Amino acid sequence: MNIYPFNNTENKNDMKAGASAGLGKGLETIAPLVSSVEETPDPIPAEIHGTIPRWINGSLLRNGPAKFEFGDTHYNHWFDGMAMLHKFKMEKGQVTYTSRFLRSDAFKKNSEKDRIMVSEIGTVNMSDPCKNIFQRFFSHFEMIKPTDNGNVNIVKYKGDYYLSTETNLMHRVNPENLETLEQVDWSAFVAVNAASAHPHYDPDGTSFNMGNSYGRKGATYNIISVPPEKLHAGDTLQGAKILCSITPANKAHPSYYHSFAMSENYLVFIEQPVKIDLMKILTCMMRGKALCDAVYWDPKVNTIMHLINKRTGKVSPMKYYAKAFANFHQINAFEEDGFLMMDLCCFDDGQALDIYFLQNLRKSGEALDEVYNSMSRALPRRFVLPLHVTDDTPIDQNLNTRPSSSARCFKTSSTMVFCQSEDLHGDDLYQYGGLEFPHINYERYNTRPYRYFYGCGFRHLFGDSLLKMDLNDKTFKVWHQKGLFPSEPVFVPSPDATEEDDGVILSVVLSPSQNKSTFLLVLNAKTFEELGRANVPVNMPYDFHGVFSAST
Repeated sequence: MNIYPFNNTENKNDMKAGASAGLGKGLETIAPLVSSVEETPDPIPAEIHGTIPRWINGSLLRNGPAKFEFGDTHYNHWFDGMAMLHKFKMEKGQVTYTSRFLRSDAFKKNSEKDRIMVSEIGTVNMSDPCKNIFQRFFSHFEMIKPTDNGNVNIVKYKGDYYLSTETNLMHRVNPENLETLEQVDWSAFVAVNAASAHPHYDPDGTSFNMGNSYGRKGATYNIISVPPEKLHAGDTLQGAKILCSITPANKAHPSYYHSFAMSENYLVFIEQPVKIDLMKILTCMMRGKALCDAVYWDPKVNTIMHLINKRTGKVSPMKYYAKAFANFHQINAFEEDGFLMMDLCCFDDGQALDIYFLQNLRKSGEALDEVYNSMSRALPRRFVLPLHVTDDTPIDQNLNTRPSSSARCFKTSSTMVFCQSEDLHGDDLYQYGGLEFPHINYERYNTRPYRYFYGCGFRHLFGDSLLKMDLNDKTFKVWHQKGLFPSEPVFVPSPDATEEDDGVILSVVLSPSQNKSTFLLVLNAKTFEELGRANVPVNMPYDFHGVFSAST
């Protein structure tokens, strides 16, 4: 049985990738990278090879799914697995490793019954055998309750760390011992039913996020701001407010989103043609379908970019359009001489969610090659949005006067600008399968002009290389070793750094062909040469996102 029943949209980039490097031929099995593991609550020392710089004083925290079954019940999708928090603590050139499962309500209920009791994005919980026949019948007419399985990211609000997913429920955690502290519900502070797992931060500590509201008249997108200071002991999201609300192009079919862009003065929400059918959401239980069944790709719809003033909350009446593309992660955005430059990792179709069913990821041989070849590649692109379009601005004339970018933008009506992107790469990126999980020197260069970004190359369904992209000439440096799968690169600046790439890249590297062979990789961010690695005798599944937490 195939799990990817869609018709993939071929594009020239996919064809270039396959032709130039023979991608998707004889791929190594990655089933061990989506298998359940045990937690390691007591620190274990790593075996150091090479050198871990002694100035790195802090911890790399990682989050992702790490348990894919309870008893005889199994999850269907990679995004369903129970969240595990990992910690690589670095001090004076030494490294220790610990990990703990997030003690979410979902984890506790599933563990207590030893079966899946809480639905996730790709799995519907089975009817409780303890219910009588009438209770089981009427349960089909209930809405799926949001999960608190925060397995996507580690985020900060007011100095506290939270594990989050894309529902309204997060968990505050202790970054020292990885214990779960408390559940926090966004909807107790602002009127949202869900929130993104990728907030942005201003230099003063103010946080921005996005959340959907669902009502009788359909959906609304909401921009949220959270103040940097705690008002009192026990303060979590107190003081959070809705900065503005945006009406979807189709209120019954709002867009799915994973992140958004931010410049110094603006937020940009990308309303992409990855759509959510709200009626299907309401009837999931009745139809016995998981939430992901309600998400679909509509290539006939343009992508819309909504511009919001961060200070006033005013939504620009000018809407910026582009041809249909899908986006999980933005790279950076900044303002320059009346233009907003926005860099994104873009797919030419929006069907990535369909790929990452566990049945697909656990295939091997030609069947695994077929899965890989059916998916689009993420490629870095720049959009240029003119900020000062007036009634006098000429129509159907390229408005981008910035010589630094070949992107184009055209006013097509009094309220519409159509944008054509610039590729931020050369043809040589195709042989590495594109780039995802982008990361920059966030603290110093987020919302500012920048030169470098880092990411994973995807010559497999998971990242199998690390890339450093140079925007000056669109060249890149590569770290790659056959059979190894590095996670999202995290940049850590050197003390007293004066240059953008003065620091290290941290990445957790896995090997599906070797048991208990995980290691923390440290690269010189400037040269991309390996400085050292810290081997730990544990198995880790491939995870999503992480953050470096400096010791104080």
